[in-house]
Amino acid sequence: MSPPVPESPFMNALYLQILHHGLGVVFLNVFLEQVGLPIPALPTLIVAGSLAARGRLPLLGVLGMALLGSVLADTIWYLLGRWQGRKVLKTVCRISLSPDTCVRDTETLFERRGLVSLLFAKFIPGYNTVAPPLAGAMGTSLPAFLLWDALGSLLWLGSGIALGWIFRGTVTRVLRDVETMGLWALALAGVVLFLVIAGKRWQRRRFHRLLHLARITVPELRSLIESGQAPTIVDVRTRSHRLADPRRIPGALRMTLEEIDESMAQLPRDGDIVLYCT
Repeated sequence: MSPPVPESPFMNALYLQILHHGLGVVFLNVFLEQVGLPIPALPTLIVAGSLAARGRLPLLGVLGMALLGSVLADTIWYLLGRWQGRKVLKTVCRISLSPDTCVRDTETLFERRGLVSLLFAKFIPGYNTVAPPLAGAMGTSLPAFLLWDALGSLLWLGSGIALGWIFRGTVTRVLRDVETMGLWALALAGVVLFLVIAGKRWQRRRFHRLLHLARITVPELRSLIESGQAPTIVDVRTRSHRLADPRRIPGALRMTLEEIDESMAQLPRDGDIVLYCT
């Protein structure tokens, strides 16, 4: 026999809303997160899993709707990647809190693991949104993408739902504690979110200040080259980006960021070194 719905008016209302619209809420939350909005779906999956364990939501229905929302959002990004190529990555990375390394880190990981990386993409913040359009931009076939994306989505969604199923008693107690805290719980969550975003923005501002101090403009570099005083120029774009866009600055050495440490001995020490990437 499943436990009764909690007695408080707030908990009754919360449970009734999830019971009446549970599958729709699960689908919408997962879809919006995978589209790129900062609306975490894991709490919804955990609550839905606890309700499924109590027999109040169909387990296969929860998993099916969550899978539909995830794959649908990823397929939209994949198709945009096929249509717009790497241009769409700039749009995706503007959503990210760490856009400065978004494309480079994603391309490097995708180059190393290929479609297999979609199995664990959902567990890596940022990569879960960038991987689908990148797969499309790199010409991955749609059936292969759907297969690996669905498997990765099942692994991620199943983990969240399983947590709710296993710790269903704890979930109920947490909801009661949140109810007891009332507005303080919302305020605490808001403060934590603010601190995370503020920290990321501070890192970005610090990065850009350092970059500005060590930056050379395109006209300045061209003037040095034409005057015969060209510095050592290193093309550190990822391999996949160089294949997609073979253009490069004449005379530039080619190496990835991972290869720089190994190749430092080959670089001259008596002049400036200019790096350029994506």
